[in-house]
Amino acid sequence: MHSDKVCIDNLAVQTVIGVYEYEKTKKQPLLIDLELTTNFSSAFVSDQLQDALDYDAISQHIRKFCEVSHFQLIEALAGAVIQQVFSISDASHIAVRIRKPEALNKASASIWCERNREQM
Repeated sequence: MHSDKVCIDNLAVQTVIGVYEYEKTKKQPLLIDLELTTNFSSAFVSDQLQDALDYDAISQHIRKFCEVSHFQLIEALAGAVIQQVFSISDASHIAVRIRKPEALNKASASIWCERNREQM
């Protein structure tokens, strides 16, 4: 088993998310952190992007997905983000943290979850 990681930190997205009526009418900012477990062995040798996880492509995909999504809970969004990343990558394990900076008065709320490919 390899424990090579690709990390994407502070991916800023805008999405409609929330359980309250006022949250369902406008997009809100979220910050997403992803940690993807993969195997760098081929990339070590080839030095070619096709042998690595393309973090730019993953970031763009997640940003576009979030922009057109509507969720009530950041937990549900996290599960969907994990499914999206598994669908476009060969990551064996994904951890995601989603922060909702405007959720609380003078504080943010966040969740953290992680899944192996076999769990999805």
